[in-house]
Amino acid sequence: MTGLAEVSSRILAIQTQMQQMATRFGAGIGPTGFASALDAARADAAGSVDTSAGTAGASNTSTAARVGNALNPSGPTGGDIVTAARKYLGVPYVFGGTDPMRGLDCSGLVQRVFKDLGVDVPRLVRHQRLEGTPVPSMKQAKPGDLLVFDGYEHIGIYVGNGKMLHAPEPGERVKIGSVYETPTSIRRVLPAEELQTSAANAAGSLLRTAALRESASAAGTAGSVLAGVPFAGLFTNAGARRGISPALLAAVAKIESNYDPDAVSPAGARGLMQIMPGTARDLGVDPFVPTQAVDGAARLLRQHLTEFGSLPLALAAYNAGGGAVRRYDGIPPYAETQDYVVKVQNALRALGKDAS
Repeated sequence: MTGLAEVSSRILAIQTQMQQMATRFGAGIGPTGFASALDAARADAAGSVDTSAGTAGASNTSTAARVGNALNPSGPTGGDIVTAARKYLGVPYVFGGTDPMRGLDCSGLVQRVFKDLGVDVPRLVRHQRLEGTPVPSMKQAKPGDLLVFDGYEHIGIYVGNGKMLHAPEPGERVKIGSVYETPTSIRRVLPAEELQTSAANAAGSLLRTAALRESASAAGTAGSVLAGVPFAGLFTNAGARRGISPALLAAVAKIESNYDPDAVSPAGARGLMQIMPGTARDLGVDPFVPTQAVDGAARLLRQHLTEFGSLPLALAAYNAGGGAVRRYDGIPPYAETQDYVVKVQNALRALGKDAS
């Protein structure tokens, strides 16, 4: 079997395996396992791909095998989240608190609980609210889900039976209480069938990147897909680092700014990837610095792909914002956004990539 055929076969096997896991266990892959899978694929996507078979040793193990072996059905569950959170009952509320010995605020509590389980989540509610996958309503909520309130100002952990565990406010302590109002949003970080699908898709994307590099290397034309494209090295590096197609980044830059790192739109979007100032602050990037802009755009696109599960919706969110996509439950009825989605996908095809 050729290296490319092996990779394609393994992608299908991984996706099938994870679908079976979702049915059998209702649990996500372990965060350590998936991180190892991503590291394996990224390492090979950034360099050469060895697809040899049958020789012992990590250096002689194919990317497909390494990624497949790293994926497993073990890992924390929603029940584990609740159990870990109960350890902090009685800890005093302290605004900005992240140390349970001194006190915790609502988002500090969430971050600490997930850290105890080996899962990294952001520090602030406005970022935690984007973790995992959305849950439509309290009817579908399960223990371990994150409940976000007050326009993304407060967060707690659902424990079941209409109750949640949270750090309420100054003068109180971490406690279990009733879900006092309908949450602004509900997020499922662990476990989630949707998260498994996103993980499988991400692994598949990375494997395809590795396979593409292998084919290019075999032909003596590494990186030929972006040959002649401005900033090709930045797109390739950010794609490997963030687990996203370099060609997608190049296509977005083409439509956004025509590869102009100094571009400013009438709406105020800036730089190569046309990032709005507020979004740039949230991402911690300078949109006029190409390296930072491309990395920020890669993170944003990966976030949208994970949340919305399709390229057209992710592109719509990049253009109009994730809120608009959620509000309309699809591509918003804005002519600019609808044209944008088509243009970027056409740019992808022009680069020789499948935009489906």
